[in-house]
Amino acid sequence: MQSGKQLSTSIDATVPTAARMYDHYLGGKDNYAADRAACEELDKVVPSTRPLAVNNRRFLRRVVGTLAAEYGIRQFLDHGSGLPTQDNVHQVAQRVDPTAHVVYVDNDPMVLVHGRALLEQDERTVVIQADMRDTEGIFSHPDTKRLIDFSEPVAALFVSVMHCLPDGDTDGPPALARRVAERLVPGSFMVMCQLVSEDAQIRDFVTDFMDRTTQGSWGRVRQEKDVVDLFQGMDILEPGLVDVSTWRPDSEVAPRQLTQEWIEFGGVGRIR
Repeated sequence: MQSGKQLSTSIDATVPTAARMYDHYLGGKDNYAADRAACEELDKVVPSTRPLAVNNRRFLRRVVGTLAAEYGIRQFLDHGSGLPTQDNVHQVAQRVDPTAHVVYVDNDPMVLVHGRALLEQDERTVVIQADMRDTEGIFSHPDTKRLIDFSEPVAALFVSVMHCLPDGDTDGPPALARRVAERLVPGSFMVMCQLVSEDAQIRDFVTDFMDRTTQGSWGRVRQEKDVVDLFQGMDILEPGLVDVSTWRPDSEVAPRQLTQEWIEFGGVGRIR
């Protein structure tokens, strides 16, 4: 992916986006009728999508809190961050240390508008508009360089976004994961998870549906083995690569993903 890729600055309310559909599933208000209608259609085949989205968000909070409190991470680069919601990455990290720095990256112009308004008074957090595959553009962006010191450990987050990317030798998830990992110093972390299903019919339906609905802004639902491949060469934190609702639950009664037509699968890898 070449840096400097032209991104849209206009918002088309008639074409659903993954970010706005996710916002709807989380109970947000930054979505349109087209997004809600797409969610209704998706729910007919995969009715567990709303609890899956909620559990995924809880996983993100637990991961950020764990990396900040137990591993001393103070820099977070959140790829495909989506629309602002309660307990964002910067809020979780800054509860551990108010000096923590966060860069949010998304290509959705609506995310840029809402994120910048929310973060206007926070000098340690910024939202930049970029394609998450544009590693060079993201790492060299003036706001990234201002907030992130890449000579120190960084947590690079790819939470529930790899399924938005199609396969490809240079732009597919494995190539992207390698490209980012190569730029991070030892002791940094990669947090990655995506939608997976071992049911070929579910994979094909959701992949086709989302590709049509978002007019090509989608990749595919994959299998667990595809996610495992993203972590090659890294040390995986316990409990390993799992259904994210079971990753270090914060209580014995923490919600679990009970329906299994698809799950969010992944974990945390440490750069050696």
